[in-house]
Amino acid sequence: MPFERPTLPQLIDQGASEIESRLPGVLARVRRSLVGVINRVVAGGLSALYKYVEFLNRQVWPDQAEAEFLVEHGNRWGVFRVPAAPATGIVSFTGTDGTIIPATTVVQRADGTRYLTDAIATIAAGAALVPVTAEVAGQAGNSALATAVSLVSPIAGVNSAAAASTALAGGADIEDVEPWRARILARIRQAPQGGSIDDYIAWALKVPGVTRAWVYPGELGAGTVTIRFTRDDDASPIPDAGEVATVQDYIDLLRPVTADVLVVAPIALPLNFTIQLTPNTPPVKAAVEAELADLIRREGEPGGTLLLSHLREAISIAAGETNHVLTVPNADVAHTVAQIPTMGVITWA
Repeated sequence: MPFERPTLPQLIDQGASEIESRLPGVLARVRRSLVGVINRVVAGGLSALYKYVEFLNRQVWPDQAEAEFLVEHGNRWGVFRVPAAPATGIVSFTGTDGTIIPATTVVQRADGTRYLTDAIATIAAGAALVPVTAEVAGQAGNSALATAVSLVSPIAGVNSAAAASTALAGGADIEDVEPWRARILARIRQAPQGGSIDDYIAWALKVPGVTRAWVYPGELGAGTVTIRFTRDDDASPIPDAGEVATVQDYIDLLRPVTADVLVVAPIALPLNFTIQLTPNTPPVKAAVEAELADLIRREGEPGGTLLLSHLREAISIAAGETNHVLTVPNADVAHTVAQIPTMGVITWA
């Protein structure tokens, strides 16, 4: 029989009954009596203790534990929270030939985000390509190709204005609690087997910034394993070449020596919609778009199919929606093993 925690009124009543049974004539149920006040104070303390015990009991289970207690579960199973990672890339400097750009030279974007050069460089033929790393780890360090940066401290012979000659990519925030919890639960439920499908997924998800991964054994022949993954928290969920190489290098350290593993980026296939919406207001449109984007993230995968019924359901559950007609797409949307759906354009009919 499950234990039911007594409520505060029940504790007050139980305390009063105990006092009255041992001290006949004492009015323990009278609110303003000394004994009645003491009884209520004790009952309140007991109720707080019961709540604390309930809280501690939840921390024993990784599916219910708060973040601070989840650390112990992660340590126990060897599933550690993925730390934040800094963005990296190449910055192009211009200036006078022979001028040296020291290592740890600081450049910054217009918004103040700073990057440090990783090595000494020398201007040659009027330019120098220098690898840089964001000063602070996190997704905020990611920048597009040709993003303008400038020297924080001038260097004689080097133009202060510079630009990213590659995307500054790979930056990722510390792993959110719920994905971390899901990885802990997956480790408990699916023991490592030295190269199973679950192992490859778990390895890929340990790389900062990776949010989803899929494994395709034998896609390129016997003994081969193909891995595709996304970085849904970036501006684009499709990883670039550097991010693919990072995952490839990490998995190569863990894979069975006999496996021929290839990590590739899925090909984005934007999914466009035509929707007649009621009411056709900006807040409802925004809610519909958010629900569709969430569905695509949850159910979209390489080689998978997005069901038309699920798309309609996502629109229907959007806050404020009372009716809609979805004309595009008008059937289930299938994808090849190389493709993954991404959010496209919504045309409001």
